[in-house]
Amino acid sequence: MNRTLDVTTSVLSTLARGGTGSRVGAAAVRPPQLLELYEFEACPFCRKVREALTILDLDAMIHPCPKGGPGFREEVRKRGGRAMFPYLVDPNTGTEMYESDDIVAHLFREYGDGRVPFALSLGPLTIATASLASAFRPLSGLRYRESEPPELPLELYSYEASPFSRLARECLSSLELRYRLHNVARGSAGRDAFVERSGRMMVPFLVDPNTGVEMFESADIVRYLEDTYAR
Repeated sequence: MNRTLDVTTSVLSTLARGGTGSRVGAAAVRPPQLLELYEFEACPFCRKVREALTILDLDAMIHPCPKGGPGFREEVRKRGGRAMFPYLVDPNTGTEMYESDDIVAHLFREYGDGRVPFALSLGPLTIATASLASAFRPLSGLRYRESEPPELPLELYSYEASPFSRLARECLSSLELRYRLHNVARGSAGRDAFVERSGRMMVPFLVDPNTGVEMFESADIVRYLEDTYAR
């Protein structure tokens, strides 16, 4: 898929969800221990949970689980009994759970004010628009492509509704590359620290502690991930 088509369809994915996941909601409690999310980018149910993380301004360790992936899918099967996604691990409460609605409710109960935002509480309509968003990029981030996983997890500064960040996350998903997600949507408490580190407010921004590389620009990030970790 060429670059123009990639960007256009990614923008359409964002529009299908009305920009949900572009802005932080009410102030949230930051958990002392990092949340862990097993998911894959093309999954509409996973999208709802990623949107919730952005709205709550929560970071998470992302374990990508593309179809055919040899690593994290099997880990979920061992932990929960089924290879079903999303799957949340919350070490702060000792909770491990399936089902996007249950995960979203848990996140807002534990780290928000208990109220699930309107865009995430519409039941079948939420799923329909999340599925439509996935339909614009139906294969991106869906299936595993052979890779050499790094020793240390990568880091990605991003937010769910960013069309350019989506392109980077899709590549991370397909290559099954674990990464720490730093959400820096509009209104994020982490934006000032991010700008101080990177020099400007632009996403996506990739940090690879394995090589010392830090970079902006989704096209450059995708190219770097392919050259460095794809077999």
